[in-house]
Amino acid sequence: MKLSGNTVLITGGATGIGLAMAEAFLKAGSEVIICGRREGKLLAAREKHPGLHTRTCDGANESDCRALAEWVSANFKDLNILVNNAGVQRDIDFTRGVDAFLAGESEIRINLEAPMVLSGLFIPQLIGKNDTAIVNVSSGLGFVPAAKMPVYSATKAGLHAFSMALRYQLSKLGIKVFEIVPPAVEISKLTCSKLGTG
Repeated sequence: MKLSGNTVLITGGATGIGLAMAEAFLKAGSEVIICGRREGKLLAAREKHPGLHTRTCDGANESDCRALAEWVSANFKDLNILVNNAGVQRDIDFTRGVDAFLAGESEIRINLEAPMVLSGLFIPQLIGKNDTAIVNVSSGLGFVPAAKMPVYSATKAGLHAFSMALRYQLSKLGIKVFEIVPPAVEISKLTCSKLGTG
């Protein structure tokens, strides 16, 4: 995948891996939109990189996802890359019951359902354009699960399966599907180099 000449939307783009990818695309000359739930983090990212476009969006909220898709369609008609990066990771011990799983942020909705919903919303905007791609940020825990993070591991395994199936569906439309499995070290440099050699 080339990093230059794109219009890119990155979910969870205000911090961590998402911000590292945003910086790489920006440096290469692409137009970059980042979204996330925390407006303060988005504003801090834009202050650091004035070229960024920002939008608040909670991927666990379908109406937020639909509003994001409509806003992007109206304001960034050249969008050709969607990066599903937003995610949450929680330690959940099922030996203590189900309360911890049911409380707090839903890893299933944010890590798995949101990429599915957003892909479905944005594919119509990608059809017919050049160099189109959907990039799903997965995890090694989707292949080798961690006992402390059973739900997170399951969502990343699901995202891996979804990426593979979607790749087959979209191949006839010319839309590429990439799955990034970043290592648990110096994520910014490694992620950017992986994107550059895609």
